[in-house]
Amino acid sequence: MSLARRSAAEAIATAFLLAVVVGSGVMGERLAGGNTAVALLANSLATGCGLAALIVTFAPVSGAHMNPAVTLALAARGDHALREVPAYVVAQLAGAIAGVWCAHAMFAMPIIELSTKSHAGFPQALAEAVATLGLLLVVLRGARQRPDAVPWTVACYITAAYWFTASTSFANPAVTLARSMTDSFAGIDPSNVAAFCAAQLAGAALAVCVDRWVLAAP
Repeated sequence: MSLARRSAAEAIATAFLLAVVVGSGVMGERLAGGNTAVALLANSLATGCGLAALIVTFAPVSGAHMNPAVTLALAARGDHALREVPAYVVAQLAGAIAGVWCAHAMFAMPIIELSTKSHAGFPQALAEAVATLGLLLVVLRGARQRPDAVPWTVACYITAAYWFTASTSFANPAVTLARSMTDSFAGIDPSNVAAFCAAQLAGAALAVCVDRWVLAAP
């Protein structure tokens, strides 16, 4: 299948992912009556279910990375062509932004806005490194050992990581950038994006090392 078609699939899948993340955050916050725990529960469950469905649907076409960290890690391991990484990453970024705008349109919000939700500080960045490390280990090991289980293991991990990390587990540079463009429940202040993305890439790099030297079969 051509790179153009696979990149288009990545853009569409990532757009749906962000529509799920942002849309469920808006709906959850509106219906929770100020109860943040209920809103986060709704957001995490919707995201996990959406992820599983999207991976099952798009994995046969593009691999359903929906995440530059996943694409880079797979390329570093030799499971994805390095020359295709830029096209995938651009598609993921464009799709993520489009997904946020779509969610805004569905909920009658301003299409273009910036977030004011602070996620500043070392604990938040550490949480993103941990979240991404775990996610990439699930993806990398699953792709080799149980590819049929990847949709469910990734979905379960992300749902759990919403709750065990201080940052609520963005674990995705494209998602992070796009979520800086919504002032909804799922947003992140643009000033926090660089630290999050750096932590995510560090977590991804560590995951590649752990996958190669610790978990790989002899």
